[in-house]
Amino acid sequence: MKEYSRDSNSSIVSILKPLPKLALSLLLSLAIFLIIYSLYISPSSSCDHHSTIRTSIFEPKPAPGPSRYEPDPDPTDLRHVAFGIAAAADNWGNRKEYVKYWWPGPNVTRGFVFLDRPVNLTRPEIPSDYPTLVLSDGTDQFPYSNEKGSRSALRLTRIVSEMVRMGSGLDGVRWFVMGDDDTVFFTDNLIRVLRKYDHTKMYYIGSSSESHMQNVDFAYDMAFGGGGFAISYPLAKAIEKMQDRCIQRYASLYGSDDRIQACLAELGVPLSKEPGFHQCDVYGNLFGLLAAHPVAPIITLHHLDIVDPIFPYMSRIQALDRLKTPTKLDSSALMQQSICYDTVRNWTVSVSWGYAIQIIRGSIPPREMQRPARTFVDWYNKDDAYGFSFSTRGFSEHPCQEPYVYYVNDTQVVDTNTNTTRSEYVKYEVPRPYCWWTMKDPEKIGRIEVYKKINPHRWDEGRRRDCCRVQHRDKENTMTIDVGQCREDEVMEPLF
Repeated sequence: MKEYSRDSNSSIVSILKPLPKLALSLLLSLAIFLIIYSLYISPSSSCDHHSTIRTSIFEPKPAPGPSRYEPDPDPTDLRHVAFGIAAAADNWGNRKEYVKYWWPGPNVTRGFVFLDRPVNLTRPEIPSDYPTLVLSDGTDQFPYSNEKGSRSALRLTRIVSEMVRMGSGLDGVRWFVMGDDDTVFFTDNLIRVLRKYDHTKMYYIGSSSESHMQNVDFAYDMAFGGGGFAISYPLAKAIEKMQDRCIQRYASLYGSDDRIQACLAELGVPLSKEPGFHQCDVYGNLFGLLAAHPVAPIITLHHLDIVDPIFPYMSRIQALDRLKTPTKLDSSALMQQSICYDTVRNWTVSVSWGYAIQIIRGSIPPREMQRPARTFVDWYNKDDAYGFSFSTRGFSEHPCQEPYVYYVNDTQVVDTNTNTTRSEYVKYEVPRPYCWWTMKDPEKIGRIEVYKKINPHRWDEGRRRDCCRVQHRDKENTMTIDVGQCREDEVMEPLF
């Protein structure tokens, strides 16, 4: 077997020997030319070439030109919002009280109540107490064939389009926000949520129903109108251009919100879900929902004419008034649940700040306490754990674990230097079942004080429940709790 020399030149010669002389001379000439070319090539030019390639891959490209909708450098505020409230003349006399409760005034924001006919005011009214009353446009030209619904759905469907057509009166509007006349808005939290989104893009923001079958019958990807929803200005402009054609195609749909969603589906814009919008498709007591509110700002409450007053022994409006002070002091924390444990007495404590506190004997893990207790039934009057669009739990699994409930009575700032608030919660007295446990009874606790620092930026820092800590101080009949951001390595650990 032939063995090749380690010398490169002799190797080349030995390979080329069998070739004809002319071919050999041509190959040798080409080899000499390539050697000379490589010696005279500039090293710097080679480096420059590689540098050019590296620059095109790794160096940042120039910023693109301005988009069609140039963002306003000012953060979104109520002056950038226009409210469209769906109402009927027959109900306005009573429901206007809900609107007056939350309406911040015409010098703060803009809004319109859309009515089917003029209303007769029974007593002198202050126009600034609620949005401007306007009559909806006629809808005789549109078909409606749903046997269970009402043609008023067509009128309410077109609220967004009618507001867009108002033109210069709504200069500077970034968001159109819809709701019913029995919807209560927590406007500071509404703005907190809207600031998360780019108002120059197409957004449809809201939430679904609490009733599973309502979502099945309509759509899980539809914002229920009573719970409220927000539509960005660019999307509202797009709706206005096509909506009258669109709703001609959906004569069989039931309401206004499903028609809006059908048109948005044709535009290709999905629902951006925010759990703070509450349709409240339930009957009974909202306590279980509000005492275990999602970790998100509370934005709306709807169907307040149907459910019980949110505080006992009060009218619905009086009950809402009880929330005014905590809402004014720290709206970002309103209804936010904290869970902690009294390790000395083996109690579970749940604080829904600004609303209510529960004390339950024994240790119930957070994964259970954060599920709403079924103090309500679904839209079809069934107490069915499978009838809701979220996980629930029974109000009490054992007679000895029926919660002791304390409702907020007063809230105030006690230290302006640290922005510390003190809220007081008073026990709700109700008959209780017999309990044979020897564990300490919360019966003697008649009052609870909660200390908490105001943190308006809590929703800018990620989603996490506040932590609460039971303070064992010697105060007769009074429990003291500290609520605030969780400390490093702090965990809500139950004792089993």
